[in-house]
Amino acid sequence: MRFKLRDGMELFYTIDDFTDPWTEPETVLLHHGMAKSHRMWFGWVPILARHYRVVRMDMRGMGDSEKVKPGFKWSLDCYADDILQLADGLGLDKFHLVGETVGGTIAMRFATLHQDRLLSLTTCTSPTNFANPQSNMVAADLIEREGIRAWVEDTISRRMDPLVVDPAYTCWYIDQMASTDPAVVMAFEGSADGMPDLRPLLKDVQVPVLIMAAENIEGEFLGDFRQASDIFPNGRRVVFPGVRGFVQHILPAPCARTWLAFARSLSS
Repeated sequence: MRFKLRDGMELFYTIDDFTDPWTEPETVLLHHGMAKSHRMWFGWVPILARHYRVVRMDMRGMGDSEKVKPGFKWSLDCYADDILQLADGLGLDKFHLVGETVGGTIAMRFATLHQDRLLSLTTCTSPTNFANPQSNMVAADLIEREGIRAWVEDTISRRMDPLVVDPAYTCWYIDQMASTDPAVVMAFEGSADGMPDLRPLLKDVQVPVLIMAAENIEGEFLGDFRQASDIFPNGRRVVFPGVRGFVQHILPAPCARTWLAFARSLSS
C-alpha cells in the first residue's frame, strides 16, 4: 500500500494482522534503518502479528517508497514527521514504535516531539548522535567511488555475526541493502555531522522505553548507545550476551519475543 505525504512523496507500507477478529489490538509500527526496508522485519512479524496490528513502513527513498529527488536534504525531523503523517493517515491515535539503527534514532526524535502519540518506544542498536565525522566521510567517499554494494560489503562484519548467521541470510541482507538508491545514503552521510545530539532531550520522554543491543559491535562505532536506557525516566535495557553486531537482524525471533514480553508488561 502507498501513502502520499504532504510534499507529494509516496511512502510504501504494509500491515500484518493475525489477531483474533473479535479483539481490538494495539498497533506497533516498525521503522527500519539506513538502506533497508520493511522486509528486514521478516523474523519479527510472525511473533508480533498474532498479538498486535503490525505496520511496516519504508522510509522515503528506500525500499518500495518513492525515490528522493536530487538535492534531497536529510534530517531527523523530516523522517519523524513522515511517521506522524503516516500515523495520522492510518488513524493511529496511540501506538508502539520500534526502530532499528538510524530508524531507532528517528523514533527517538519522534518521541521527543510527539510522545503523546506513543504507547511505548523501542530502539535496537540505535545511536543517540552521529558525532563520528571521519566515519561518515569514509562511507560517503566509498559509495561515490565504488557504489553502495561496496559500502555494504565493507561494513557487513559489524552488522552480521558470522558465528551466528546463516551465510545465505547474509548474502540476502547485502542484496537488500545494495538495492538502495545511493543518493539517499550519501545525503545521510553528508548531513549526519550536523544532526542534533538527542541525549539532552531524552530525559523528558516519559513513555516506557526498551533499548535492545548485542553485547559487542565491531569498533563500537555507534558510541555508548546502550546507556541511553539510563537517560529515559522509564527506560530499560536488554543486552544479548555472546552476540556481535545488529542483534535485531542476527536474532530476530528472540528480539521479537523480548519486545512482546516488554509490551505485555505494560498492561499487567
